[in-house]
Amino acid sequence: MTTAASLVVFPVLAGAVGGAVAVIRTPSPALVSGVQHLAAGIVMAAVAGEVLPELQASGPLSLMVIGFATAVALLLVMSRFEGDGDAAGGVPVGFLAVIGVDLLIDGLLVGASAAVSAGTATIITVALTAEVLFLGLAAALQLMRCGMSRVAAAAVTAGLSLVVAVGAIVGALLLADASAPVLTFVLAFAAAALLWLVVEELLVEAHETPERPWMAAMFFIGFLALFCLEALG
Repeated sequence: MTTAASLVVFPVLAGAVGGAVAVIRTPSPALVSGVQHLAAGIVMAAVAGEVLPELQASGPLSLMVIGFATAVALLLVMSRFEGDGDAAGGVPVGFLAVIGVDLLIDGLLVGASAAVSAGTATIITVALTAEVLFLGLAAALQLMRCGMSRVAAAAVTAGLSLVVAVGAIVGALLLADASAPVLTFVLAFAAAALLWLVVEELLVEAHETPERPWMAAMFFIGFLALFCLEALG
């Protein structure tokens, strides 16, 4: 519980910072794409270096498949509502709900990883901090496109970031004494959720901007940076 509560501070602050940056000085599409590539590399390294090894050593294959399939099914349902924030005017309730569920899952991953080990929790938190930074940026930009003022967009984004803390605390409480099969299911769910984030969200959106060589390099810089952190840890 203490580990999860202390680590989740970083993604919560990252979401608020991302929203503040978006409203103070809107970044260029090229810069946003570079951040997306960097975050994708960091998250991919966390999956490859921490989540999958823990998953292979934790429990039966059947639970891994069930956990993975459950995450994919949930994410497919959520993806149907992602376009609800495209129209200008009014509060994009569907868009905010999708972001909120995404952040709640992120928090649950922090709590779940804290139940596995402090080292795993630290690496997962680093990866999720990069992701939540981008989500805060994207959420604030979308809210302003829908007609919300800069101050309101920043405030709503900061409030949404607190959902990560809720998820982390709930995850830590529920999984503190969880059995190995339960942790196996949660880790499989986490692996699928993180892979979806990289393949279906970060990189897809990043490639909507005309590609430049340095953008692709950011993916590998992020991957290598987290890989080195894992090795040193």
